[in-house]
Amino acid sequence: MQVGIDIGATKIESVILKKNGQELGRYRIPCSKNYNKIIDDISEIVFYLDKKYSKKFKVGVCHPGSIDYKTGLLKNSINAKQLNNKRLNVDLSKALKRKVICENDANCFALSEAIDGAAKKHSIVFGIIIGSGTGGGVVINKQILKGSNYLTGEWGHLPLPIFGKLNDKKFIKKKISMMQVQKFTSGKGLEKLYHKKITAREIFDRSDKFTKSVFLKHFKIRLARALVNLIYTIDPDIFVFGGGLSNEIKSLKEIKNLVMKNMELKNLNTKFVKAKYGDASGVRGAARLGSLVKY
Repeated sequence: MQVGIDIGATKIESVILKKNGQELGRYRIPCSKNYNKIIDDISEIVFYLDKKYSKKFKVGVCHPGSIDYKTGLLKNSINAKQLNNKRLNVDLSKALKRKVICENDANCFALSEAIDGAAKKHSIVFGIIIGSGTGGGVVINKQILKGSNYLTGEWGHLPLPIFGKLNDKKFIKKKISMMQVQKFTSGKGLEKLYHKKITAREIFDRSDKFTKSVFLKHFKIRLARALVNLIYTIDPDIFVFGGGLSNEIKSLKEIKNLVMKNMELKNLNTKFVKAKYGDASGVRGAARLGSLVKY
């Protein structure tokens, strides 16, 4: 049995997971804006579970952003900024008096689905996260692919091609800062593009001709083109879709057909599926990290 902890923008979720994937319990508390309080809250959860089950659990933690293992500092945590520039894995290991493995939440999502989720039969898995932002993780042969800069899978930050005069430095600088994949495929991106001030979910609920036939059509086309880049770069066996906004995509077959159209292919082996465990995949993947701990 292992314990997984998911640090989110508003909550800290924990799960006890058996090796066969069975959940023995799940707990959720609010996530503090104070870093030291987060360490204390996680410690309280783990020590409580240790005592309840009369054992010292192995612990894995998923979080926004990534840890630079050269400096030990966590970076790029947009949804939980109190974690930035902190040594999360070091501080938790010290507080819990055991080695704790910390990993990016999208990577844990992909790991969970690769081990016993929708992608368990596949070798190269790309976990697609489409929510308020756009991100992802890559798992190859049940192992997270991190990369030298710990940025593997962050396809939402891929820049779109720039057009215009190449000698116009002001134009190029402005377009570089604005034109990324997530500006057109994420919830926050769609909300900024839409002509009315409503939420992304409300946009998908609208039935008027402009929204359905123009705005959302272009969202799907842009999403498909972004996935084309991933196929040409990584060529995964399967895309597993997660995140709140992905639930609004009613037909992944439609997205796949658009991908094939943009690639001018009649057949594409890559599978497009929804996550088996949904929002729970992050914390389940964090628990799977515990199997990597050696005492």
